[in-house]
Amino acid sequence: MKVKLPKQVNQIIQTLQAKGYDAYAVGGCVRDSLLGREPKDWDITTSARPQAVKELFSHTIDTGIRHGTVTVMQDHVGYEVTTYRIDGEYEDARHPKEVIFTGNLLEDLKRRDFTINAMAYNETTGLVDAFEGEEDLKRGVIRCVGNPHERFGEDALRMLRALRFSAQLGFVIHGATREAISDLAPNLAKVSAERIQMELMKLLTSDNPGVMGDAYELGLTKVFLPEFDRMMETPQNNKHHMYTVGEHTIVALQNIRPEKTLRLATLLHDVAKPVCITTDEEGQNHFKGHPEEGESMARQILRRLKFDNDTIDRVCILIRWHDERPSLSERVVRRAMNRIGADHMEALFAVKRADTLGQSLYERDRKLAYIDEFEGLYREILKKNQCVTKKDLAVNGRDMIALGMQPGPRMGEVLDRLLEKVLDAPELNTREQLLALAEQEINK
Repeated sequence: MKVKLPKQVNQIIQTLQAKGYDAYAVGGCVRDSLLGREPKDWDITTSARPQAVKELFSHTIDTGIRHGTVTVMQDHVGYEVTTYRIDGEYEDARHPKEVIFTGNLLEDLKRRDFTINAMAYNETTGLVDAFEGEEDLKRGVIRCVGNPHERFGEDALRMLRALRFSAQLGFVIHGATREAISDLAPNLAKVSAERIQMELMKLLTSDNPGVMGDAYELGLTKVFLPEFDRMMETPQNNKHHMYTVGEHTIVALQNIRPEKTLRLATLLHDVAKPVCITTDEEGQNHFKGHPEEGESMARQILRRLKFDNDTIDRVCILIRWHDERPSLSERVVRRAMNRIGADHMEALFAVKRADTLGQSLYERDRKLAYIDEFEGLYREILKKNQCVTKKDLAVNGRDMIALGMQPGPRMGEVLDRLLEKVLDAPELNTREQLLALAEQEINK
């Protein structure tokens, strides 16, 4: 099959070939091209040593020169050009002890993780596919190059990458590859949290986040997210549920759009249920306080996985309020918006719907109708431009100073009381009325 190479990639390959070197597009860009997808990056492999590559191109960056990689800049875009190499012995299930350059393309392809990533292409030779990668693409299979125990022994992150590719492509993992993951799963503990986080997010934001179930079955979550194992093993014996906590979570993940914050919040929204579970005299399970406890647990988990503070805060807000069910009036919903944060409401409705769709059929239509009405009131409040936060008040600190107040806690208290009045009666949010109310408060 022919791969359409970008002009710049062809130019790099042809420049190398003109000097007697081999050069090919390689890896994920070839895989994606064969799948009819637009590659995000184009990587090139060559028999030329890094110094020779640098001499052939006017603008290069030494991005990974120790491992043979030079970035060649073409039209302000970087293309990684890497010398054929053989990885030396892996001492820590992460990094090769040494890298040995080779002039043999097949030796280079042999060290790669999966057959679908071990293909090379140029317009002179066509497709180089020594490990039936194209056939595995057609069959929808993730299979290691050579011995899977060896590949995963070299870099333990490849086990999570196998599941990530399975999720992104909708492929199944080959039997021997799957067996090797199960055998070597504990080795994932040797991989940094940052690398695990990157693969986890690609899996979670794929079209098949249910692959988290495979990560559990194969023993990977036990290493980086043991809380999920407890969720998978915690029953929910009550009329609102028909799955374990973890199974419910997987169904919910499949019912929310693939956005980072939403998928993370859905993954962890019930993380505290296993520690909050109680059982009544009739054998029914209850999970009182799990949103509050879940917020605390999720914060610890996300820090452990090295997520940024903004993501952590947004996810934890959604977890804290995912079970919030205010009575449906504009006054109460205004207060909910103030408490939760108006910026988080749309994400919260998405999480609440996904949560509901992961429950039993008991009163599901009524629950979804409630969320629709809740959202309708929220949108009406926005449409009317009603005040729900202190910054939306028609007066501010400068106005209080003009009334003779000194900056400090007392001023904050007065503005808080004004906001309380406006949340109950939004028509009060005019400068004239609030200044009069403020004077009353100051003179108390």
